[in-house]
Order: sequence, then C-alpha cells, then structure tokens
Amino acid sequence: MKILFIGDIVGKPGRDAIKELLPGLKKEFSLNFVIGNAENAAGGSGITASVAKDLFDAGVSVLTSGDHIWKKREIFEIINSESRILRPANFPPGTPGAGFGVFKNNNALIGVINIVGRVFMDALECPFRTVMQAQEALAKQTKIIIVDIHAEATSEKVALGWYLDGKVSAVLGTHTHIQTADEKVLPNGTAYITDVGMTGPCDSVIGRKIEDVLERFITCVPTRFEVAENNVQVQGVVVDIDENTGKAKSITRLQRKVADKIND
Repeated sequence: MKILFIGDIVGKPGRDAIKELLPGLKKEFSLNFVIGNAENAAGGSGITASVAKDLFDAGVSVLTSGDHIWKKREIFEIINSESRILRPANFPPGTPGAGFGVFKNNNALIGVINIVGRVFMDALECPFRTVMQAQEALAKQTKIIIVDIHAEATSEKVALGWYLDGKVSAVLGTHTHIQTADEKVLPNGTAYITDVGMTGPCDSVIGRKIEDVLERFITCVPTRFEVAENNVQVQGVVVDIDENTGKAKSITRLQRKVADKIND
C-alpha cells in the first residue's frame, strides 16, 4: 500500500500543480491513495466546495486541514455532508464535521486522523489524548492509520510521533510549509516526518508574495498577503505500508517542480 501525503496546498498555484503532476506521480510511485492538506487551498486560506471538488477530481482521496479550516464560510455548507474533508479532531464536541474517518480503496480500508497542536496555537483539546481516542476507534476497523499533526512546534510533533509509534502507520507534520529532512521509520513501525512541506509557489514566504510579507515585518502595519506565483512545486511524502500489519516499510520525501513533468 503506497500512500502519497501532499503538504499544505496553497491557492490556485498549488491546485494547478496537483492537477498537472498528480497523474504522473501516481504512475511513478504506483500510488494507491492520496491525502492532501487543503486548509490553504482557497485563495491561500480556507476551503470551499468548488476547491474541494477540483482536488477530488484531480485524484486526491481525502482532504485534511488545520487552524484555517473555518476561514471560508462556505465550508459550513459541506463539512457535515462531505466525509472526505476532515477538520482537526480536537475541536470541542459539537463542532461541525469530523476529525477522523475510514476510507476505502479497492479492498483496503485506510484510517485518517486530523489533529492540531496547542503550542503557539489556539488552545483546543489535548492532541495526545484526542488522537489516541481516535486511534482506538479506527483500529477496530483497519490497521492502516495516517495521522496529520498540524502544529507549529517541532517538539510537539516529534513527541506525538514517539507517542504513536507502533500504533499508527504514519505521523506526518503539516502547518509550517517548510519541508524537513528528518523522515524516518520509528522503531515500532510508524513513519514520521516533522513537516511534509508545501504544495504551491516556493519563491515566496510560505506561499505568500515576498514583498507583502516584508512590508508587514518592516513596518508592523497590517498588510494583505497575496498568494505568490513562482517556482511552483508539489511537496510531500510517499509512505509504503504493509497492509497485513499496518506498519510502514519506508517513507520517501518528494519535491517536484511543475516544470519537471514526468514522461508517460
């Protein structure tokens, strides 16, 4: 079972990159399932129904999110009916949508958990206790479980990886938009990376135009951040999982420029 997890998709450049490159990536890596973090996919912040449809039509199986899930009000129209869009599981009880689910690919079942950190972010329910409750629920149905830990602090992500080692197939970090070089399979069979990176314009400041962000830093005056356009890449990881045990066999970092098309 080979699963591609695509890092934070930023705006139209990120969506277009997936449309262009995902078919070739599926062939290159013999992918069975694709997950993408889409909380920045609509204009750089939030998700809408049309944006979600574009990504599903492009071949993404499940969309995870994070602290920006509610930025577009349109999300409230679909979050309860579209099971393939997840919001962080540690929002309080009664929050619309679901934070985890089981999804079918041919004869295989894949569990996906979306969780958000608390360090340097809004204080929600404990991510450690919440993710373990979700893991216990999903483990009754499948051994293949992927966790998106959407968090700011590397320490919190690393700790969650060790906490879940052997209990899930992969713990994959999102949110910072900067791909880290610490991919590994932990001792008990869980694939881990602190951040899978960003799918969007990489000649930017985490996906936004450089001049806009510099103005904010230099003047401290509120500035509108526009989505950048240059050096668009798909970033993520491919995790190879033993379907019988749910343990990861390998994790491979991916960086692919839009110009670097794969020959059919």
